[in-house]
Amino acid sequence: MPSLTDFTARTIDGTDKPLSDYAGQVVLVVNTASQCGFTPQYAGLERLHQTYGDEGFAVLGFPCNQFGGQEPGTEDEIAAFCETSFGVTFPMFAKVDVNGSDADPLFEWLKSEKGGLLGDRIKWNFTKFLVGRDGQVIERYAPQTDPADLTEDIEAALQA
Repeated sequence: MPSLTDFTARTIDGTDKPLSDYAGQVVLVVNTASQCGFTPQYAGLERLHQTYGDEGFAVLGFPCNQFGGQEPGTEDEIAAFCETSFGVTFPMFAKVDVNGSDADPLFEWLKSEKGGLLGDRIKWNFTKFLVGRDGQVIERYAPQTDPADLTEDIEAALQA
């Protein structure tokens, strides 16, 4: 059975990062966008990262331009925006597709593990997947779910 640690992703600065680096951690994978109504969630995601990072938790952000063209920038522009606008310190990755024939393999796997209201398809930016220490998907959250509303599930996953 595949797990998060079986995948590699390109970081926002262009290097390949094996997600096995997050083995044994609780991880929140989020498809992000800089010009979305949900973009202020970056601040909440950063708070989660700061609050639980020392306990073995990480947020992984994956910019995506598939929804309303709301992530048109280059990786450099996205990284600068996230840092200057929201103080993002959690790992950001290169822009990916999350749906369709060019969907990133990580997101294909995440969607196959936890479908949403529209089946496996990701509906919009800021869809979130919580992955447990065992590398398996625990839960999928809708774009409108505020990061602060995940604290109970994150704490439970950290205790498991």
